[in-house]
Amino acid sequence: MLTRIIISGFGGQGVLFIGKCLAYSAMLIGKELSWLPSYGPEMRGGTANCSVCISDDAIGSPLVTSPDILIAMNEPSFDKFEKKLCTGGKLFSDNSMIEKKSRRTDIKCFELPASDIAQNNALHRMANIILLGKTIKECSDMLFGINISTVTQVFEKIIPAKKNDLIQKNISALNLGYSM
Repeated sequence: MLTRIIISGFGGQGVLFIGKCLAYSAMLIGKELSWLPSYGPEMRGGTANCSVCISDDAIGSPLVTSPDILIAMNEPSFDKFEKKLCTGGKLFSDNSMIEKKSRRTDIKCFELPASDIAQNNALHRMANIILLGKTIKECSDMLFGINISTVTQVFEKIIPAKKNDLIQKNISALNLGYSM
């Protein structure tokens, strides 16, 4: 089995971070993976996306042209990638930032006001992690069993010691998204 994921939004929204969390999680559970970041030269405020592939077998190409899972954190990302989502795919969108709704009937959509939820729970700039929690909940089969515990271990490994206080905030945001 191969799961192809695209995560997209503005630079500074943590798009690459949640891609890295998924990639490290896959590595922890012994899966094959690829993580391919893409961002404009302006980074913060510009467009950013990353592709993550997770598989039982070797991955032939890190390019994702037709994702199984799409996490869209802003409207330009929704516009660019929603039509590329494969039939039967799952779309996760931050409807605090995206006013549009998918008209596709061949995909499953999960709209979550992640930015508003983050703001209302003193988890500023954690909308990405809230969406990650919701994705893990709804896609456990597609994510080879990656779960809250696995991602928590990843937070502890990749968040630098000088930002250690962010580990608990990330865990709170992850659990909040999972509970939605």
